[in-house]
Amino acid sequence: MSAFHSSQLTFFTAIAPFDRMELPHLQWMLEHMRLTYYAEGEVIVSPEQLQVEQFYVIKQGFVHGEQSVAKVSEEDTWLELAAGECFPLGALLAHRPVASVYRAGKDTFCFELSAQDFHALLGISEPFRDFCTRRIANLLEHSKQVIQAKYAQSGSEQQSLTSPLSTIIRRSPITCSSETTVRKVLEKMHDLRLGSMIAVDESRRPLGILTLPDVLERIALPQADLDQPVINLMTTRLTMMEPHVLAQEAALLMAKEGIRHVLVVDNEKLVGLVSEKDLFALQRIGLGRIGSAIRHAREVEELQQSASDIRSMAHNMMAQGVAAEHLTQFISAFNDLLTSRVIELEFAKTAFSTVIDSIGFCWLALGSEGRFEQTLNTDQDNALIFSVPADMTADQVRAELLPIALRINQTLASCGFPLCKGKVMASNPQWCLSLEEWKVTFTSWITNSSQEALLNSSIFFDFRALSGDKSLADKLREWLLNIASDNGRFLRQLAESTMSIKPPLGVVRDFVVGKENKLDLKLNGITPFVNTARIFSLAAGVPHTNTLQRLRASGLKMNIPTAEIEAWIDAFLFIQVLRLRHHDEEKEKGFSTEALDNLINPEQLNELDRRILKEAFRQARKLQARLALEYRL
Repeated sequence: MSAFHSSQLTFFTAIAPFDRMELPHLQWMLEHMRLTYYAEGEVIVSPEQLQVEQFYVIKQGFVHGEQSVAKVSEEDTWLELAAGECFPLGALLAHRPVASVYRAGKDTFCFELSAQDFHALLGISEPFRDFCTRRIANLLEHSKQVIQAKYAQSGSEQQSLTSPLSTIIRRSPITCSSETTVRKVLEKMHDLRLGSMIAVDESRRPLGILTLPDVLERIALPQADLDQPVINLMTTRLTMMEPHVLAQEAALLMAKEGIRHVLVVDNEKLVGLVSEKDLFALQRIGLGRIGSAIRHAREVEELQQSASDIRSMAHNMMAQGVAAEHLTQFISAFNDLLTSRVIELEFAKTAFSTVIDSIGFCWLALGSEGRFEQTLNTDQDNALIFSVPADMTADQVRAELLPIALRINQTLASCGFPLCKGKVMASNPQWCLSLEEWKVTFTSWITNSSQEALLNSSIFFDFRALSGDKSLADKLREWLLNIASDNGRFLRQLAESTMSIKPPLGVVRDFVVGKENKLDLKLNGITPFVNTARIFSLAAGVPHTNTLQRLRASGLKMNIPTAEIEAWIDAFLFIQVLRLRHHDEEKEKGFSTEALDNLINPEQLNELDRRILKEAFRQARKLQARLALEYRL
């Protein structure tokens, strides 16, 4: 190999995806590449060229992406590519012209590979093909490995929740027929030291399950007839999953539903049983123990310990490489359990009140909790919706509920969920409203609000029923989707306010930073995704509150290409990963929950994460471009 190729090989093996390519394929690429110089301001490729002839990798300098061929102002530049980045992948893969002008931002050197050789390389190198077709997803996989390596010391002894259920099954399940007597089943469970017994039919399709807690509750205490068919006393509402489902999905379902077993079925036939003990043994701090402790807590001190355990659980899951989507759902699910328990305890103190007993109410989660997207840095965003008995007024009901809501908010604050600085809490009379009052409030926002007012009220559109009479929230959601989807002016106003929040990509520098050279991953990072997904869901009549579910469901109705939607989702999830890592690092340094922030210095990120973050912000811009197209902004 020549000295030239040797030095270039060193350059390429330090950047993705070339660091994963087989050496012969990398050498082949270098042999077919040439190094080209472009002076500052020179156009490298533009839409005027009907066919893209080269694949470019920047060796030195940087390249601007612009919207017009004429020399543009700084505002016209929508992306900046630096050394190690490549372009224009989309145009090459689709055999179409580029959509933007690529211009040298300063004196720049690029490695160039002909389009013909580019497609040949796609055919021989799987890592290269995977990167080009799933660019941001591929980069995320690189980053995930870095994250796991970083947390390896704290999580080295743990197995992974990212394993499929088929690998968690300890042994073939012991079964019986539905007609086997209770007595024989109990004898078999005793002899084999089983914690459960599953009834199946002749095709091994599960019919019911009997567990040790069932033995106490359904057989021993009521002194049930032991000679009756066991199916009579079994749980027949079964939770079943297929072998390929990841353990983290089963664990999340157990945490949410309070169940202890998941039946693993393949083509409806029983192949295994996974218990909470099997899954939660994967955790240093068991999810089952946290959930059980919350459900049985009687004192605030017990809930405070559970809140601390939830944060430790999040750290352990990050060590295992659990995806950000699942991790934020885990955190939100356990925070839901904790909040629900606080609500139960506080309302139990007023059980003697016949007035409270006659009131139908529902505790609403708002904001990130309403979207199932909570990180470790979360304050309280909640509200109350209630029905008004015939012999009372809304003000009278509110007077009964507000003192209880205040105690709930204060208890949650003592558990590490700070009071909302904007007072968006159920204890604020402004957000403790009857169903009809909520309709009036939403109508006012939809028909009469300024952009600023809409921004401030946006988290209310993410409401989710958490505890109480959930039909009240369902009625409000159904009404809201009907009125919002038909109001084009309102949706356009929301779009205009969303477009005012710019992803922090710079022209002269990679990122636009604020004080202390930091950027806000919440305001300028995830907010464009959250707001746009909310608008799409309201316009499409999608009832989901989760950002990713909103993007997928509304994107399908709007005929947006799946690849485009998944790129947005990957970008959103990476920013969430950075937030989770940042919060976890601050907790490790002794920061209190109240002191956690979303501000990072991009200069302190490793090169890979800086590169992915830039790509994530570009996806935010593309999402906003789609929004602007929909509403002609």
